[in-house]
Formats: sequence, C-alpha cells, structure tokens
Amino acid sequence: MSDAIKHECGIALLQLKKPLAFYKEKYGSAFYGINKMYLLMEKQHNRGQDGAGFASIKFDVNPGQRYISRVRSADQQPIQKIFKIINSRIQKQIELEPEIINDAEALKSRVPYIGELMLGHVRYGTFGKNNIESVHPFLRQNNWMHRNLIVAGNFNLTNVNELFQNLVDLGQHPKEKADTITVMEKIGHFLDDAVAKIYKNLRKEGYSKKEASPKIAERLKISKILRKASKNWDGGYAMAGLFGHGDSFVLRDPVGIRPVYYYSDDEIVVVASERPVIQTVFNVPYDKVKELEPGHALITKKVGGTSIKKIQEPQTKKACSFERIYFSRGGDAEIYQERKDLGKALFPLVHKAISGDLENTVFSFIPNTAETSFYGLIGAVQDHVRATLREELFKTNTPDSEAFSKLLELKPRIEKIAIKDAKLRTFITEDSDRDDLVAHVYDVTYGVVKPSDNLVIIDDSIVRGTTLQKSILRMLDRLGPKKIVVVSSAPQIRYPDCYGIDMAKLEEFIAFRAALALHEDDGTYEEIIASVYKNCQASILEGEKTPPNHVKAIYAPYTNEQISSKIAYLLKNDLIKAEVEILFQTIDGLHLACPKNLGDWYFSGDYPTPGGCRVVNQAFVNFVEKNNKRAY
Repeated sequence: MSDAIKHECGIALLQLKKPLAFYKEKYGSAFYGINKMYLLMEKQHNRGQDGAGFASIKFDVNPGQRYISRVRSADQQPIQKIFKIINSRIQKQIELEPEIINDAEALKSRVPYIGELMLGHVRYGTFGKNNIESVHPFLRQNNWMHRNLIVAGNFNLTNVNELFQNLVDLGQHPKEKADTITVMEKIGHFLDDAVAKIYKNLRKEGYSKKEASPKIAERLKISKILRKASKNWDGGYAMAGLFGHGDSFVLRDPVGIRPVYYYSDDEIVVVASERPVIQTVFNVPYDKVKELEPGHALITKKVGGTSIKKIQEPQTKKACSFERIYFSRGGDAEIYQERKDLGKALFPLVHKAISGDLENTVFSFIPNTAETSFYGLIGAVQDHVRATLREELFKTNTPDSEAFSKLLELKPRIEKIAIKDAKLRTFITEDSDRDDLVAHVYDVTYGVVKPSDNLVIIDDSIVRGTTLQKSILRMLDRLGPKKIVVVSSAPQIRYPDCYGIDMAKLEEFIAFRAALALHEDDGTYEEIIASVYKNCQASILEGEKTPPNHVKAIYAPYTNEQISSKIAYLLKNDLIKAEVEILFQTIDGLHLACPKNLGDWYFSGDYPTPGGCRVVNQAFVNFVEKNNKRAY
C-alpha cells in the first residue's frame, strides 16, 4: 500500500479441554498453551504493532490462589515483550524449584499465566492515546469468581456516546467513555444481574453460599447476557471474553463486518481473526477451520462443551472486503486467489490505457502487498496473448508468417522496478527536508525501461496519494518512460470508515479532493458544499435513526474516469516528464473477485449500519467547519 494506514486488531482465544498433564505427556511441555498462544499472536502481528496483551484463567484453584493473570505492552515489539515477561516469570520459579519442571499441576499452582483458558490481542490503534491503558485485554474484577470479566476485540462502535449514556441511566459510573470500556461494562452489568438472580434462586432452593458458587457457573446463560448487552451496538465487532469461572465467548456483529474463525476438537477450542493462523499453528486442514456466522457467538462452557448461539438477528452479510483483501495475510487459499482475481479484472483497463501496445510495455508492482494481484494481471496478459495467437492461427488457412512469428515472440515484459528501502528513516523535522527523504523511500532498477516504453505498475490501494505523489511517481519518472500507468487493485476510496480502519477524515482522501476540484472547474463548488452541508446538518440535528449518506452528492455528477483523471492531474507535478494515468478497480470487479466479502462502503458509501451514514455526514460537517475531531 502506498499510504500507511493503521488498520485491524487481531484476537486469539484458546481453551485447553484436558488437564495440563495431558499436554505435558503428549506434547512434551506443560507450556503447550502458552507456546500456541505466542504463535497465534505472532502469526497475526500484521494486525497490531501498537500493543499486545495476554490473559489467562486457571481452572479449579483453591480460594486465595491467584487464578487470573494478565500482561500488556505498548512497546515497539509488544508481542515479544509480553512473552519475555511470561517466560522470565516461569524461569524464575523453575530456578527456585527445579523439580517442578516435570510437574504440570505444580507449575500451574505456582506460576502465573499457566492456565487452561487464554485470550490474546494484538492492537492497531485507530483513535486516541497509544499507551498501556489502551491495550487489550481489559479486566473487570470482582471477588465473585463469576463476575470477573476479561474482554478484547477487533472492533469499533459508532454509538459509544449512546451506550455510555445507557450505562449512566442504569446507575453505573463507567471510568472512561471508550468503546472497549463501554462494551465491557455493558456485558458486566447484565452479568452481575444474572449472577444475582441465580444466587437468589439457589438460596431459595436451600443451597448454602459456598454450595451456590459452582451452581451459578452451571446455570449462567452466556447467550442471554450477550443478547441483552449487544442489543443496541452499532458497528463492526469480533468480541471475545473470558469469565472468571472458566466460560468464554466470541461474538460477531450481525453484518459480519469483522472476521472470526474457529476450530474445535477433543483437546482444544481455538479462535483467531484469520483462518491460516489456525491452520498453521495447529496443522489442521482448510475445511476444518470454520467461519463464525454473523450475529452468532461461539460459547465454551468450562463444563458442558462448545456451542454456537444466535445472539442478534443476522443481516445481509457485508464482511469488510478491505480488511480481507488488503490487510489480511495472503496465506489463506481464498484470499490468495481473490487477490489474483483483482489483478486479472484490471487487464481490460490496462490494455486500453497502453493502446494495446504490449510489446512496448513494462509491468511491475509496488512492493510488497500488491505482488499477488500483479500475478493475476500478468496471467490475464498471458491469456490475451494466447487468445490473439489462436485467433491469428484460425482466421485463415494461410496465416501471415511474419505476423504470426511476431506474435509467438510476444510475452509480457516483467521487471522488478520499485525496491523499498526499509532502512531509510525520515528523521529530519523540517518539512522541506523530510519531503526530499520521502521521495527516496523507493529505489528503482535502472536500464530496463526505454523512452518508447509504457510503464505499468500496480499498487494495492491509493488512499491519500501522498507516497505516490512525493515518492513513487518521482522515482518512476527517473527511468524515462513514455507513459506511467499506476493501477490500484482497490476501487477509489471515497468515504471514511467507522468500523475499525483509521480512515476518518474526508479531506484526506485523494478521490474526495479530486471530486471537489472538478466542482471548482465547473463552477459548482460553493453550491454543492452548501447543499450537502445543509443536508448533513439537518440529519444530525433531527437525530435521524437511519439517515441517507448525503456525501454521495459530491461524487454524483462525475464518472469514475473523470475522477481518476483528476487524481492523476493532482498527483503529477511539473517535474514529471512522462504522461501519467491512474486506473482504479471497479466495484463490480471487487465483488467478482471476493464474492463472500461484499462490504464496500469505503468505495460505494453504502454503509451496512445506520451509524455509518451518521458518521459520514458528521465527517462532512467537520470538514466544512474545519473541525479536526473524530466524527463519532
């Protein structure tokens, strides 16, 4: 991706169904669970480099014995940091008592973090402070084992203010107006209520206070708590939680915006944000890892097994295509093919842009995320060449030998053009100097492009256009091509996200700036700004529950091609000698490439929840009023 975007968090949950001694006997280590959690988190480190956290719960401990452990870090290498802390604590105890190394139960009783139920989180910050207090998992403590709650998630909610006020109306006093805290306290409220009611009934049935405790765990209906707590949530979420007595859950939003995958057998239950992570860590085949359906929760009772429960009524599935295609690791078989298909879908646009001149065209990609779509594009080029050969061969009994020979020699010219200098750091604070450094983030391969050549280079997405303008185009132009064609495998990003990805301000999008520039050219700028602003304000002031996306009117007068052309104009400067054309994936092409993940609100403005439209309208008001604040 040419522009840095902070994106999705990752979750990992693991329950060991057997006593720890079983794993010591079978796998040679009492630290089986911790080792697997490290791998689950490390394999998802692409999802979170701002922080990481780990929590564990021990089953069946004596009163007074520590049974909940948690460690978090916001260091530069947070996963390594937290597991260094865990390992250090284990080693310290083993040095004191060497004999316990082979005694799983002794390790469990004496060393924190070693337990049967574990939750991990890797965090990519979106808004707010990036410190230890923002790092999941969050912990809600209580002397009643059942009321202890640990929560972590990959999510953003659009209506935190409303949910916060609901808690206040219930008589609570949340310590912070943050979505994770609000969610945890909402679940906690209904958890407290459920525990209190069950306890009251048990006392009526004649159970003592001590006898009632394990019975509460048996009777607690996790699904009922989640239904009540999540009733008014608006947003995209994959929410995971642990209860102090050993139950756990993972809940997915009704639209399926955020991904959740799970695997279960007679030894473990495991959940992660990406399928290949589970496949790799536990060596299980593709078809054994299941996707949690929208609006459902995977609930694991300490005693009673694992079940799938419908929590909220599923809506039309709009799983986020951006997260799946552009941010997830490409090791998933489906994602890999989808990325190739995205590149393949771009060929007709590319072929038109180079006027069919494959002989004088060099193909390459921006490292490293666009590499797979590049393979798809090249595959389409090869298919075209073969089709042309067949057409020439069969159109006449005596094909033109010279033309046919020329076609036989034709093949796509593939070169490694852009090379990212990973060691270059833009440490100078002066803007002019920093811009010069940014321009050299990429090196190029000289001598492979001729002045008569087109240079086609594919990127995975173009968001703000900053790196493209200040670095990539400048570097490519140094090769001296006739024409530079930059191809985005994603459609034009026009609208902010409010479900997890840090793309909140309209004015940052190059597509939005291009549409406004077109209005300026046509003399309609003042009129359209005033009209959309008025409509957005009216929706906000009236408190519309399901408002329309008024910002669509900004783009409505113009075709994709007109906006793309203006983007190229805005990003090219007088120092660039080559002709520049910028092409974008179509939304139809995106849907064909990934038919299971149709969440396209970044590109279409069709938000899957009412909160999305409220956010985009507020974002436009903020833009007009020059208010640099969060739209939700």
